[in-house]
Amino acid sequence: MSYRTALSEILTSVVAPAAELTGVRGRFPRGAVTALGRAGLLGLTVSTAYGGGGQGLPEAADVVARTARVCPATGAVLQSHYAAVAVIEAYGGSWVRTEIAAGRHLSSLALAETEALGEDGLLAPHSRAVRSGDVVALRARKQRVVAAGEADSYVWSSRPLAALDGLTLWGVPAHAPDLFVPARPGGAGPCGSGTSTVFADPVLVPADAMLGADGAGLDILRRTVLPWLRELRAAVSAGVQAPQAVGVTTSRPAASLAPS
Repeated sequence: MSYRTALSEILTSVVAPAAELTGVRGRFPRGAVTALGRAGLLGLTVSTAYGGGGQGLPEAADVVARTARVCPATGAVLQSHYAAVAVIEAYGGSWVRTEIAAGRHLSSLALAETEALGEDGLLAPHSRAVRSGDVVALRARKQRVVAAGEADSYVWSSRPLAALDGLTLWGVPAHAPDLFVPARPGGAGPCGSGTSTVFADPVLVPADAMLGADGAGLDILRRTVLPWLRELRAAVSAGVQAPQAVGVTTSRPAASLAPS
């Protein structure tokens, strides 16, 4: 079965029936995420060597646009997930890539540290990273994190450990102690997308959770994350603004669609 056929079935049978509950009552689309995972769509862009779909940005954008047309919140969740997976696919370990490919792992971006929109807020983190032996303490308040408290991991940015400039990226598991997600603020991201602030005060991660080299994160953001985000944001906007398919009901589009 092609990914487009699988997506059409899920949009009709799972996403559309729950879209109003997600968009009006703000309930995170957990059923949709589970169904997308089982159908291989969370792992669409993971290498086939790890059981993924082996597809790229054009296919991810297609999935996001078609999903956002039915449920903007689910589209926003996929937008942040696919951008995070682009980093994990390039720099993450085999276990997490296999879990994503198997549909058991949802990731998200935790990059922004201000409420202001725009790419500049992603490129200059103020958060600290301090290493002690094989453990790194990350201290930060990340803003506009999609699927906050719902994702299984976050692609997280900090100042470098030792490099003189740039930033460093980390894969932070959501179950790590001392990650805190407060009550979700109204109006942040599409209703139901779980967009909120994530606090680390601090969160401890193994030193090998680093994604790429110390200080190399700025280049990774510019070459990988930002191109994916631009394309996927455009796909979300196109999906929300497109005419509805016959027989499919959409939830209310939200004013802001930008994840962290």
